[in-house]
Amino acid sequence: MKLSDFKYNLPDKLLSQYPCDKRDESRMMVVNRETATFEEYLFKDIINYLENGDCLVINETKVFPARLEGTKDKTDARVEVFLLRELERGLWEVLVKPARKVRVGNRLTIGKELSCDVIDNTVSGGRVVRFNFDGDLYAMVDKIGKSPLPPYIKREPEPMDKERYQTVYARVRGAVAAPTAGLHYTKELLSRIEKKGIHIEPLVLHLGLGSFRPVVVEDLGRHKMDSEFYEITKDIAEKINEAKRNKNKIIAVGTSVVRALETSVTSEGWAKPSYGWTDKFIYPPYDFKIVDRLVTNFHLPNSTLLMLVSAFAGRDLVFKAYRKAIREKYHFYSYGDAMLII
Repeated sequence: MKLSDFKYNLPDKLLSQYPCDKRDESRMMVVNRETATFEEYLFKDIINYLENGDCLVINETKVFPARLEGTKDKTDARVEVFLLRELERGLWEVLVKPARKVRVGNRLTIGKELSCDVIDNTVSGGRVVRFNFDGDLYAMVDKIGKSPLPPYIKREPEPMDKERYQTVYARVRGAVAAPTAGLHYTKELLSRIEKKGIHIEPLVLHLGLGSFRPVVVEDLGRHKMDSEFYEITKDIAEKINEAKRNKNKIIAVGTSVVRALETSVTSEGWAKPSYGWTDKFIYPPYDFKIVDRLVTNFHLPNSTLLMLVSAFAGRDLVFKAYRKAIREKYHFYSYGDAMLII
């Protein structure tokens, strides 16, 4: 398939700038791949599609406030430093804005206690910086940084974003973007799911800004994904495989979970413990080996997320669902409504 197969027009008014008042009361479209039909519910009704023994796999990555505001040395020009990933202690890959004014050799001052030196450029147009700070850099970033809202949310971060742009089960710090399919769950809903006999198993994949970067090459085979760190422990892999052996469903909460599982899966279709960096790009056609069902949001045109969902459910069925969602005024993107593909 080609890039042009994944374009669609979305009215600006459907691009959600704020989350639903209650996480689990966002709308949910259920897409049935076998019957090519759609049903409409609230997200909390997802429990009716989960059965005793099923395995719900979540991503417990935690978003940190990666947006830092500072000034450039000598000129005092204002700059934004967006932390992407730590390469080694004190050494980070970042995005800077305005990029044209920040060159190798510049020093950037952030607040009263923090500064960094620009030491290299990256292939993707970012920078590599070394922070001049002896203490706990993460603690400092937590204090002075801002929530890294997606670029299509056209407002400044507000206090509520610190809680709402984070899953209730976030535990392992390292993401600059939330695994948005998980934003719909509440602790109460998760408790109800566990009481029904569904196993909730966590893995980690730290999402980067590549989640929002559109594909720009017509030949999808030429697109290169940003690498993201993931980890699946031995205990979690064994629990997923136990559910699979018992003929129960493996339900992935989000495309990040799918990418982690499909990175680590064996040729026979079993989960295996692994960790490292993945740049796996899933687009049609693709043979999924382990995931049976998928919880996801409604994604950007030309995005790798839309391509993964189209690989899972079929491009024609997904676009039929998207046309229905637009007609019926579903909310799109990170703070938008949900889709369950069965």
